[in-house]
Amino acid sequence: MIELGLARITRLLKNTPIPWRAIHVAGTNGKGSVCAYASAMLNAGNINCGRFTSPHLIDRWDCITINEKSVDEDFFREVEAAVKTKDQSEDIQASEFEILTATAFEIFNREKIEIGVVEVGLGGRNDATNVLEHPAVTVVTKIGKDHQSFLGSTFEEIAMHKAGIMKAGVPCIADGSNTTGVLEVLKSNAVEVGAASLLLVPQDADPAGQVWNVVAKEELMDHQQMNICLAFEAVKEVLSHCYPSLDPLRLLPSIPNAVWPGRLQNLTIKSLAGNERQMLLDGAHNNQSVEVLGTYVDQKLREKHRPVTWMIAMSKGKDIQELLYFLLRSGDNLIAVEFGPVEGMPWVCPEEADSILGAARGLGISDSSQILSGDLAQALQVAVRIADGGPLIAAGSLYLVSDILRLLKQAELLSK
Repeated sequence: MIELGLARITRLLKNTPIPWRAIHVAGTNGKGSVCAYASAMLNAGNINCGRFTSPHLIDRWDCITINEKSVDEDFFREVEAAVKTKDQSEDIQASEFEILTATAFEIFNREKIEIGVVEVGLGGRNDATNVLEHPAVTVVTKIGKDHQSFLGSTFEEIAMHKAGIMKAGVPCIADGSNTTGVLEVLKSNAVEVGAASLLLVPQDADPAGQVWNVVAKEELMDHQQMNICLAFEAVKEVLSHCYPSLDPLRLLPSIPNAVWPGRLQNLTIKSLAGNERQMLLDGAHNNQSVEVLGTYVDQKLREKHRPVTWMIAMSKGKDIQELLYFLLRSGDNLIAVEFGPVEGMPWVCPEEADSILGAARGLGISDSSQILSGDLAQALQVAVRIADGGPLIAAGSLYLVSDILRLLKQAELLSK
């Protein structure tokens, strides 16, 4: 279950120093991408860097990287076991995410990282990662409606939770395209806690003459440009204090090499489809992210007289029809599936495939096929056949993306 609050994680990390500086990133959408871009830049500067994001994609330990490489499984399990032993011996009763967060921070210590790039798990103010008392810089990305049962039903209420990562004397960088209400919350909170500064991108930054002249932007969507700019400004802030001799502009060419699977990820599924078939994976699962994905597909993938074939799964509690509205168009094909159990997150449950199909019919999309979660490989083969060479996309949940990536990994191992 999800249990917010800092009491347990504080006990879990008691007497555990955190000597490394952190870039701490909160937000509804884009925070994982900002983390990926920032760590890619730091790695390009030969700075010993750790990254902690959530959720994991294929294996539980792939959410923790050192210098852009996932930690070794045996090493992860060794550190995790030590954290669990402490949890049990002191009867802390930490949640799964708190155990994972403590494990990540312990790994960072053992690897003697210089900078940690840390993504908030849920919210910010009461998230386990907010045990970081002295980050180098905080970042707040685009804020939208997600996890309303924990964070509130309005943008402003949600912004209050995200703004909770701001710290006295620590600069904060925020997405300036947020709503006026959100920006007012961020400004007010920055003053209240005594943040060193609040830089709104792009209002308070000048990326046009710097960042975009280095990173080719012709193929980038607006949100990708924003996330790169947020990462750049965060890294620039860190370098100015910790590594003044490093020019952040020299590190920008590393951005295209940033590893962030499951977000507008094109890959070949030959090992499953039997031919050189391309598929787009995107874990879009809330209004803002599915709207961005829908715009991307409309602008770059849709072809005349060629429908898009969607493979979609969702977590329970989503407004299914509202999310599908941003994606589906007349004539599209839909295969509704259910993702499998999520390791370490037993509270996450898939929406029934029937409910997804019913919502699609409510939008006038009737030419649909249903394949349940029991055989995702079969579902992919059916999707390839129905797509008939047209665009093929999996979306609606990062857990579906994880299942597909895991299936591909297994198929590739068997083919060797």
